Amino acid sequence: MIIANTSLAVPLQNLLDTKFGFENKAIHLDYSVSMWVNDGLMAIFFLLVGLEIKREIVEGELSSPKKAVLPIIAALGGAVLPALIYLGFNSGSETGGGWGIPMATDIAFALAVISLLDKRVPSSLKIFLAALAIVDDLIAILVIAIFYSEGIKFAYLGLAGIGMIILLAMNRFNVKNPYLYLIPGVFIWYFVHHSGIHATIAGVLVAMTLPTNDTEAESPLETLEHALVKPVNFLIIPIFAFANTNITIQREMIEGLTSPLGLGISLGLIFGKPIGIVTTSFICSKLGIGQLPENSKMLHMLGLGLLAGIGFTMSIFISILSFDNQILIEEAKLSVLITSLIAGILGYVILNLSSRAKIRKTGY
Repeated sequence: MIIANTSLAVPLQNLLDTKFGFENKAIHLDYSVSMWVNDGLMAIFFLLVGLEIKREIVEGELSSPKKAVLPIIAALGGAVLPALIYLGFNSGSETGGGWGIPMATDIAFALAVISLLDKRVPSSLKIFLAALAIVDDLIAILVIAIFYSEGIKFAYLGLAGIGMIILLAMNRFNVKNPYLYLIPGVFIWYFVHHSGIHATIAGVLVAMTLPTNDTEAESPLETLEHALVKPVNFLIIPIFAFANTNITIQREMIEGLTSPLGLGISLGLIFGKPIGIVTTSFICSKLGIGQLPENSKMLHMLGLGLLAGIGFTMSIFISILSFDNQILIEEAKLSVLITSLIAGILGYVILNLSSRAKIRKTGY
C-alpha cells in the first residue's frame, strides 16, 4: 500500500499486468503476473487448505460428530449472519454480488493473533479456532465453486474428472509418494481453470485424494502438508497480499468505507462473525448438542468470534471474484484490510482481559 501511494504505483501496476507464459492453438497459458498469482499460486494455498481439512476430518477435531458438531455449527453461524448483514445493505444493487466477502476467516492470521496470547488462553480455544476456521474455509471454497465461477464448460470438466479418477486410482493402489499426485494435479488445475470453475478449487480436489491415516506414522498427506506450510505462509501468502494490496487510495475509497459496500463488509466481519459464532455456540451448549472448549467461557467465545472476523486473504480473494468494477474491488479490499485490523485488535484485547479476569478470580 505504501508503494501504491507513491510514484512507484504505475510501474508496480505495469509489472502486475505484464503477461508471460505459453500459448498456441491447443494450449492457452499466457497470463498476467496478477493472474498467475491469483489463479496459480493461490491454487497451492488451497491445496494446503484442502490437506488441512482432510487431516482434520480423518484424525483431528472434525473426526467424530461429538468433536465436529460445535465448530461446524459455529462456523455456519459465523458465515451466514455476515452474508445476511451484507445483503441487508447491498441487496438489489450492483454490489449485491459481494455477499461472500465477509463470510471468510483468514486462518493464518487468526491463529497468529491467538498464539500471541500463549498460555493466557486455554489451549482448547486454539484448537477450536483452528477447527472453526477450517470449516469456514470449506464453506468459502464451496461458495467460490458454486457462486463465483463462470459458465461451465463440461468438456474441460470431464477431462479434469479423468485426472481425478487417476488420482483416486493412485490412492486405491496405495501410492505413497505424495509428489507423484502433483503431476496429474497440474493437468487438473489446467482443465478446471478452463472449465469456468475457479482454478483454485483444483488444489482442494487434489488434496482430497492424498492418502492419510489416524496413526502416529506420517502419511503422504502429512508429508506434503509439512512441505507446503513454510512456502505457503512465508512466500505465497505474502506475494498474494503484496499483489492485491496495490491500492492507490482515492477520495472515493475513503467515502466508500461508509457506503453500503463498506458497511456490509465491515459490519459483517466485526459484528456478524462474533454474534453468529457466540449465538450458535450458546444455543448448542444449552441444548446439549455440543460443549464449549474446555476451560472457556462465553467471553472467550466473543474474543474468538472477533478473531474470526479477520478476513484478509480469503475476503480479498472473494472481493476480486465479486466485481468487474476495479474501484469497487479496491473499496472492498480497503474495507477488508481496515476491518480485519480492528477485529484482530479487539479479539486480542478481549481474550487478554478474559485471562486477567481469571487470574484475579483464582489467584493464579
